[in-house]
Amino acid sequence: QVTFGYKNQTKTTYENFSVTIAGGEKVALVGHSGSGKSTFIKLIQRLYDVQDGKITIDGKNIYKITKQSLRSAIAVVPQEPILFHRSIAENIGYAKPNATRSEIEQAAHKAYAHDFIINLPDGYDTQVGERGVKLSGGERQRVAIARAILADCPILVLDEATSSLDSVSEALIQKALDNLMIGRTTIIIAHRLSTIKAVDRILVFSKGEIVEEGSHETLLANLDSRYYALYSLQSDGFMQEPTTEWDRELYEKAYN
Repeated sequence: QVTFGYKNQTKTTYENFSVTIAGGEKVALVGHSGSGKSTFIKLIQRLYDVQDGKITIDGKNIYKITKQSLRSAIAVVPQEPILFHRSIAENIGYAKPNATRSEIEQAAHKAYAHDFIINLPDGYDTQVGERGVKLSGGERQRVAIARAILADCPILVLDEATSSLDSVSEALIQKALDNLMIGRTTIIIAHRLSTIKAVDRILVFSKGEIVEEGSHETLLANLDSRYYALYSLQSDGFMQEPTTEWDRELYEKAYN
């Protein structure tokens, strides 16, 4: 059980919070902004330390191992990937400094990035510009996924990894993510609930607590569930403003 609160806030984010994720399990975290999803990801990386309790990975207390060792076991694919003003090969290879060009290209193939890379002026040696400005959003995502594939970490965190993309890019990225998730413990933060139907378990967060959990089908079958309300309010994966009394009732259930 874990208790945690940010120093600039009087109220704790987690109070006696507890959850177990099995090795190899694919879990999605859903809930409104401020419900505790992002804090969960920060704590398992030790970006912050808990005030009480402990977090264990493979039975090891993460506060008894170095932060470098911990973070080398966790690959993160964020919504806005951080790319450096270097070549594409260097950006992918950042995950494994001694990687060969062959390993880098294999990772790019698995991330469905190879085809667009070889069509660039200098292929893998193309400079991506500051923060990757010379690439589209979907291309930056696939480079980040290739980097995570090359890192070959046992734990994978996907933070909004398929938002703000066109349908073609999203389809390619979903295929790349499917390759990346094989054999790894995966934690996904997603507001677009249409992208997490196939995970093993969904954890619904509210005010720092897990208020519901189960598969997509199980949660959706309960018409009184918060997850059903969240899912029903989405159109094409995005939250809509409530316009009818029914919508307002769902909104109240989803966010209160």
